[in-house]
Amino acid sequence: MLVQAVALAQAQNPIIFADVPDMSMIRVGKNYYMSSTTMHMNPGVPIMKSTDLVNWKIINYAYDSLGDLPALNLTEGKNIYSRGSWASSLRYHKGMYYLTTFAHDIPGETYIFKTQDIEKGNWQRVSFKPSYHDNTLFFDDDGKVYLIHGGDRLKIVELNEDLKGVKQDVPERVLIENASEPAGKNVSLAAEGSQLFKVNGKYYLFNICAPANWGMRTVIIHRADNINGPWEGKIGLQDRGIAQGGLIDTHDGRWFSYLFRDFGAVGRIPYLVPVKWQDCWPVLGQNGKAPDTLDLPISKGLIPNLVASDEFNRKKGQAALPLVWQWNHNQDNKLWSIQERKGYLRLKTARIDTSFVQARNTLTQRTIGPLSTGSTLLDVSKMKEGDFAGLSAFQKKFGQVGVKVENGQKFIVMVSASSGKAVEVQRVSLTQKYIYLKIDCDFTDKRDEAKFSYSIDGKVWNPIGNTLKMVYDIPHFMGYRFGLFNYATKETGGYADFDWFRIKT
Repeated sequence: MLVQAVALAQAQNPIIFADVPDMSMIRVGKNYYMSSTTMHMNPGVPIMKSTDLVNWKIINYAYDSLGDLPALNLTEGKNIYSRGSWASSLRYHKGMYYLTTFAHDIPGETYIFKTQDIEKGNWQRVSFKPSYHDNTLFFDDDGKVYLIHGGDRLKIVELNEDLKGVKQDVPERVLIENASEPAGKNVSLAAEGSQLFKVNGKYYLFNICAPANWGMRTVIIHRADNINGPWEGKIGLQDRGIAQGGLIDTHDGRWFSYLFRDFGAVGRIPYLVPVKWQDCWPVLGQNGKAPDTLDLPISKGLIPNLVASDEFNRKKGQAALPLVWQWNHNQDNKLWSIQERKGYLRLKTARIDTSFVQARNTLTQRTIGPLSTGSTLLDVSKMKEGDFAGLSAFQKKFGQVGVKVENGQKFIVMVSASSGKAVEVQRVSLTQKYIYLKIDCDFTDKRDEAKFSYSIDGKVWNPIGNTLKMVYDIPHFMGYRFGLFNYATKETGGYADFDWFRIKT
């Protein structure tokens, strides 16, 4: 037994060293399912599966698009960076899977999805106003269904039996007047991110807050014998800012709390914290700390289940894009293809853009900590005057390495937006049709540096430009991503062909 325990104590925190924030987690039998936030990316609200709480695979998304609006489509100069769908709530009730989320202000609605088969999807969707911030869905034992939402002054609404809207004859009411109070009188981030659980007849509400002057982000737990209260609250964890999440039990009777930690440019990374029960309170961590190792199976890595290399070869019946890919905002499906040239991703242009962040059809995957490299082989022979195509470390302060066409000539360029404005740092003349591009990311101890290089033959790599200091910027509210892009600045109708994308750690 001792040997087995030692062998199992191999899982490491963070359990995922990549941007997977705002997790909501359930167990159904021996399977665990988790949803997360991806905001302006499409498809949206990734659904992940695990059998051991450590190794997760993307199996589905809640939606392909929130809607058809200029801000969602990157048209009319509008966008939804830092908005789109926020924290979700995943639940299983009487053979049905439910997921709720909300769009912060565009389109400004609350969404409820349901399906009997979470792995195949076919989510049925309803939406209604208003947008209930950081809501948690809760099915009570008496058949009533609630959403708890808000910040600090937490409120509760009761839903109709069909979950298609709020009961009009049951007024919204305040559940907890000052949920931040256990953290002190003055807070910088008021208690939000509600997740409600019922264990052995008692109600437990988890929230995140930050004490005054943006002190250490903190887990707040409230407990009650009745959903109507009275509620008593206490600090659940104060350790390195690891907070926001909830409770999950294993099929063999253990308990954990799933939380995330803000970790610089790589994003918000998930942690698991063991839970013991004492006097009917969940006690998080070991001596008040999130342990570095866990008595769970070792991680097999994030590749290929959360990120993956892609040769863009598709067999009959395969999906056009694996689930690891997400588009920046709504994609234009007329302007990309993996069929037009076998073994290549083609990105085409049909409009003039002057800004990378407003260009459509940038295809993205997460970066990974502590170290990760993304690379691609690009055919630039069909690009037109003013086109710019390549590989990006994508956030507000992005970096790009790619090919520009100017005055009929092609140049390998490195662009940095570290100052908040895109600036071309270096260019090198290109006379051949193929070019290899690479970005090396270093998130070790929040170093947050990206280095850019190119190769003529795929063997000898040449650095280009300067090192990008990556910054997690709230206007995008997302960890850095590798992005494949192509957009026009002068003429339309050109295209760039990506032979492959490869990611390694």
